[in-house]
Amino acid sequence: MAAATECLNNGLQSLEVQDPALFGLIKAEERRQKEGLELIASENFTSRAVMDAVGSVLTNKYSEGYPGRRYYGGNQVIDQLESLTQTRALEAFRLDPEQWGVNVQSYSGSTANFAVQTALLNPGDRFMGLALTDGGHLSHGFYRGTKKINISSRYFESLPYGVVPETGLVDYDNLETLAKLYCPKLIFGGASAYPRDWDWARLKSICDMVGAKLVGDMAHFSGLVAGEVVNNPFEYCDVVTTTTHKSLRSTRAAMIFFKKELERQINSAVFPGQQGGPHNHAIAGICAQLKEVCDPSWKQYAAQIVNNCQRLADVLQEKGYKLATDGTDTHLLLWDLRPLGLTGSKFEALCEAVSITLNKNTVHGDRSALVPGGVRIGTPALTSRGFVETSFEQVGEFLHQACELALEIQQEIKDELNIEKIKKVLFQEYVGKNDKVTALREAVETFAVEFHMPGRFL
Repeated sequence: MAAATECLNNGLQSLEVQDPALFGLIKAEERRQKEGLELIASENFTSRAVMDAVGSVLTNKYSEGYPGRRYYGGNQVIDQLESLTQTRALEAFRLDPEQWGVNVQSYSGSTANFAVQTALLNPGDRFMGLALTDGGHLSHGFYRGTKKINISSRYFESLPYGVVPETGLVDYDNLETLAKLYCPKLIFGGASAYPRDWDWARLKSICDMVGAKLVGDMAHFSGLVAGEVVNNPFEYCDVVTTTTHKSLRSTRAAMIFFKKELERQINSAVFPGQQGGPHNHAIAGICAQLKEVCDPSWKQYAAQIVNNCQRLADVLQEKGYKLATDGTDTHLLLWDLRPLGLTGSKFEALCEAVSITLNKNTVHGDRSALVPGGVRIGTPALTSRGFVETSFEQVGEFLHQACELALEIQQEIKDELNIEKIKKVLFQEYVGKNDKVTALREAVETFAVEFHMPGRFL
């Protein structure tokens, strides 16, 4: 009895007292986010309200099923929560509830996409999506030769479409040709590393030609759609999926919007077809953020994201660097490092050492996602910290200095060891002992901590 009482009392202690090791890791990550420049396009900083919701007692409740149709009892409040989230989701994207519905239970964007495929396809049916190496997403059917990498390509037959090699822009003409030959039942629009807006009208016309459903994956740019600064997929798509933690600035989860006639198929594919009880604390996080998205000020935030990205693109191009598609319409840009003889993985490592976080990424023409020729850079997170165009001019200068330093270190290794092919681990070793790296990191961190996030945790 005494042991049981002690266990219960431990549950009343703060994390700092009960588990100082874990608390220390959380505080270390908080410092990393505060002192660095977060440029990963798929990340953002949530509000305090979102974190309060995600860390609430809602995590204690199990609720298989949907509002009014739960397997467990005690879900009166949860039903209201989920219904409120659905209402706000439709409002945020200006959708008529008579024509559109939304499922807010998906755990992630990948599972949301697979639920849509499960709902609209039978095993072995054909679908198409943008090739991974051209900026598409794994869940859009990635495979290499005879090896099927993503689960979507294992259960269904996928054919990628691509971009025009000379421009990096989606090749809609070739997509139309392929679709007429391939006759897919579903076509994905949207991507994870494509810096330009989408021609949803053209995609819809292609789908109509071959009798396919059009699915818009706006995971990356849903915040921009809500802010009305990019083309609206809802005007043409049958289904629209999105994660909630990127430009939408909520917790890590996903939503599936669907034409009302597809409601039964989509909901059944999510539960019971793919998953069990929803994460109610995550749904609450989405709900809290959607209230922000419904506020008129959201349009200003979305516009600032794009303005910041376009200014950063201008700065890099003014310094002579090559960008995929020669610029951006959205929240991200792709920096092609191949003309410099520098790989994306090495530049990512150098940036990490100077407290700049971005990710290596394929650029159209690359053959492997494991050895990409560029990096992907996004502006939502720093925009959330209050960065504007002039702030990103300094970010561009830091990136320029990092690139010059990476090239200098690479040349140093070649000269000292008389080798051409440099492994990443060797490159990192030299990065770790370079005084210029330390100096640049200190400059970056001094700049980063000047920006605060009123009402947020940083």
